[in-house]
Amino acid sequence: QVRLVESGGGSVQTGGSLRLSCVASGNLYNSHCMGWFRQAPGKEREGVANIDNDGTVRYADSAKGRFTISEDLRKNTLYLEMNSLKPEDTAIYYCAAESGTKILLLVGRSAQGFAYSGWGQGTQVTVSS
Repeated sequence: QVRLVESGGGSVQTGGSLRLSCVASGNLYNSHCMGWFRQAPGKEREGVANIDNDGTVRYADSAKGRFTISEDLRKNTLYLEMNSLKPEDTAIYYCAAESGTKILLLVGRSAQGFAYSGWGQGTQVTVSS
């Protein structure tokens, strides 16, 4: 399993933008799918967006039209471009990569039962009103 390190979080005002990055220590070519998750204070971790190995992307309803997930396999990096940010987007954002397809089922859903051991430290996103 690859080791993932997230970065790019920060504090912005409502309507602002951030670009998150997730760098893998190993080769992502063997990952069938990758995704971004977030966990707000007092809430369960939830799937925000994912991308599978044929480039199909999926978004939670809360992210559609505002977030864009992309990957650069040459750099072993996954991105999440976030625009029109809202206070409810405030959370710690995590990325995940796996050779299976469980990530694809979690977009817009709780990852409470997702037995994944590769979580990184995440990156904090804070959106103020």
